[in-house]
Amino acid sequence: MSFSLPDFRRKWSCRGYMSAGAAMVTAALGLSLVLAERAEARKYAAPLDIFGLGTPRPRTKVHSARIPLPKPRPEEAPQATDEAAPEAEGKPSADKPSATKPAEAAPPPEKQLSACRLALTEEIAVAPSIPDIRGPGACGGEDLVRLEAIVLPDKRKVAVKPAAILRCTMASAIADWVRKDMVPLAASLGSTISDLDNFDSFECRGRNRVAGAMLSEHGKANALDVRAIKLANGRSIGLTDRGMPRDVRERVLHSVCARFSTVLGPGSDWYHEDHIHLDLAQRRNDYRICQWNVWDPLPQVAPLLPAGRPEEAPPREVAARPEAKDGAKDGADDEPAQKSPAPADKSAADGTKAEPHKPATKKRR
Repeated sequence: MSFSLPDFRRKWSCRGYMSAGAAMVTAALGLSLVLAERAEARKYAAPLDIFGLGTPRPRTKVHSARIPLPKPRPEEAPQATDEAAPEAEGKPSADKPSATKPAEAAPPPEKQLSACRLALTEEIAVAPSIPDIRGPGACGGEDLVRLEAIVLPDKRKVAVKPAAILRCTMASAIADWVRKDMVPLAASLGSTISDLDNFDSFECRGRNRVAGAMLSEHGKANALDVRAIKLANGRSIGLTDRGMPRDVRERVLHSVCARFSTVLGPGSDWYHEDHIHLDLAQRRNDYRICQWNVWDPLPQVAPLLPAGRPEEAPPREVAARPEAKDGAKDGADDEPAQKSPAPADKSAADGTKAEPHKPATKKRR
């Protein structure tokens, strides 16, 4: 039996088997290369992979945070005694509220004083601060005081009756007006100021107390109605009294119109015929209103005198006697009696006693 290569290839053909094995070997090598490249690509992101859709990035290693431990207690520190522990257990901590006692609310922080409040000292006015008022419809305000009296430069006090609730700025303006303008006016009249007649101050209402009207400056505690200024000698300066001299009222008019942004008096409307309205309303371009007509004083009318006594009248002493009055009225009745002496003379001639003549009496009707 002979053996040759062509016979072997013819009898034992394995070309197909060899080509299939080669393909499998090639595929295994290619797969290994691809996996190696992917593993290497995990470390670096593709330069054009903007949205991260490529191979996922490797997770970074998580390093455990190192927590610092407290320092050991120094040897020279005092040791905690065991006796204080029971006492501490029986008393609740100051920081932690006890189970039986509820936690107290923290006090509100103190409100800082305004510049006006710091300037309005006791040497200028007796005006203690009051809490802010929050009323309906924007009524009320902040930085409020109760103006009780105004302290004059000579330390005398002008009482505000009744006390006025105002904003600090309005109270300060009223105090300056009385101290700098009204004191010289009272001195020119020979007296000093004792009281300020407060007709109205804070009141939550509309203008002129009209329902639905715009909020008045009185509702903002920014207005004061003044009716009169009383002097120490008992005299009262009525700001709208036409019996007061015109020059006195004009001086008051010029002083208030220079200090306040709104002045309403007689002539503005019939709501302000008996008092003067003062306020510090803020308007555009610092616009001011001064409407107060200082009317002329009322004419002095002399009382009517009785008519003169006629010359033909009898004297007063004679006219005062009732006999004279009856005689004057019954003169016409006496004339016939005086002209009839004939019966008397006839009786005398006959020798008979004549009866005394009786005067005629007036018939009353």
